[in-house]
This record gives sequence, C-alpha cells and structure tokens, in this order.
Amino acid sequence: MITEEKPPLIIIVGPTAVGKTEIAIQLAEKLKGEVISADSRLFYRGMDIGTAKPSLRERRGVPHHLIDIADPDEVISLAGFQQKAGAAIAGVLARSRLPFLVGGTGQYIRSVTESWQPPSVVANEELRQALNRLKEEKGQAWIFDKLAILDPSAAENIDPRNVRRVIRALEVILATGQLFSNQRRRGRSGYRYLTIGLMRPRADLYARVDERIDAMFERGLIQEAADLVKRGYSPELPSMSAIGYPECMKVLKGEWDIEAAKKEMKRLTRIFIRRQANWFKEGDPTIQWFAAGDPHVPIEIEHVVRSWFAMA
Repeated sequence: MITEEKPPLIIIVGPTAVGKTEIAIQLAEKLKGEVISADSRLFYRGMDIGTAKPSLRERRGVPHHLIDIADPDEVISLAGFQQKAGAAIAGVLARSRLPFLVGGTGQYIRSVTESWQPPSVVANEELRQALNRLKEEKGQAWIFDKLAILDPSAAENIDPRNVRRVIRALEVILATGQLFSNQRRRGRSGYRYLTIGLMRPRADLYARVDERIDAMFERGLIQEAADLVKRGYSPELPSMSAIGYPECMKVLKGEWDIEAAKKEMKRLTRIFIRRQANWFKEGDPTIQWFAAGDPHVPIEIEHVVRSWFAMA
C-alpha cells in the first residue's frame, strides 16, 4: 500500500454535528478504507440514539471499528482505547486498506497520534473513595471546581460530567504533588498521519445540533433511556453521563418535561463544542481544514489524500 516504514493513518476531526461521519464514509468508499471510531460515546451497546451512532446501513457500506464494543456498565480506560485502536488500525492495514481514525474526542485522537503514556500512578483506593464521598456530599460540580483550581489545564480538557476521569486526575495530583496535565508523557508516533479538520460557522453548527437533538426525541430517546434502566444499568454509571441520558432521566422521573430536557441538551452540547475546540484549533498548521458544508469538499479532501500518498 505504501513503502514507508511507518504505516499511514488518515485522521478526521471536528466538533459534534459538523458532519464527520458522512464525509468519512464517502472518503472510505473512494479510497478503500475502514473507519476506527475515536468517539468514547459510541463504545456502548444500546446507546444508539443519544450518541448519534452511525446507522447499521452506514456501517454495512464501510466497516466501522470500536463501536458497540462494551456494555454500559463496562469501563474503557484511555489506555484500553489505545490498545484497541492500535489493534483495529493494524487489522485494517493487514487487509491492505486505509485506516481512518474519526472522532471529536481530542484526548483519544492525541493518545494514538502522540503515543501517550498515561501517568504510571498506582490506584489509591482509599484516596479514591474519599474523593467519591466528597462528590456525593458536595456534588459533581464541586469536585470539578477543585480540579479546575488545582490544574486548570487538565480541567479544560476533561468533561465535568466524566466524574471518573475528574477523580482520577485529582487522585494523581494529590498522590504525586504534581499537575495531572504535566504527567502525560508523549512518545514517537507509530504512524505517518494526515489530519483533516472539518468546520462550519458556529451558528450553522448550533442549528445542526438543535435539529439533531429534536430528531433524537422523535426517534425515541426517552424510550432508549428507559430501556437501559430496565435492563439494570444505573443512571449513575459513567457511560450514562453522556449528554442526553441524565436529561431523559429527569423526564422519566417527572422532574422535567421534554422541552426542558431538549433545552438543557442543546446548552450542554454548545459547551462541549467549545471544549472540543481546545483540542483542535483552526489555526493549527498540522491540520488541513475544510468547510464541511461545501458539496465539493469530499472531492477536495480525496485529492489531498491522494497527493499526500504520492509524496511518500
């Protein structure tokens, strides 16, 4: 496929609802590729509507990897993702096909491209339990605020709703006396990679988010959340903290109506989009940016990828 020592990898990044899935599938069809998902929300079986998971039809047309690989009560660590992503990429390359790593979860993308080595701090169960007790007593927002005070850089790149990662970061800081954000060691990339970024005007992106969320409720998001609980999955699970599911739980409990849930989902998704921008900035010279709303963009990106190969 390519004679260079390092194997090739195409990366497609961009914010939620920008159109990564659609363009990745079009490119993979043209370039004999397969998609490796770098979206942590797509790991979990039964969480389809609320995560905007690619449809079975889309996945039949182009093979997708790291989707529906765990039950909602399983935990996939960053290191676990790295291992699974590496194995999936190796499998795609072994079939003489081109791997596309696609997603908006910045730390998952960077963990692969920069060969991150997570902090080698042994879990301190006593400290972890104490932090969990504080979270129960004072609330999720309080525990995140403590991380933001101790390590603003780490807090900027961790979703406040991902309590497990927030507590792990605090655990590492308190155990070592060093910033969590300074302990992420980088290695040499094992790939020759090209990063494609997709963007849209912020107003256009927000309108697409609103339309997507409205469609989720029409497709049965409330019922999906109810079914997960009926199957025994606690609303307190880390996987169930993904935007959409806590809001649905409030509807199911009679605390909110559907319009309130939609409004909060839209607000939180806007915040999430702004956080995604911290990872992939439009001024980053290592990313080739394209306007996702332009119908000619898939052809332009295909040309860029083919030219990139020709330069090898």
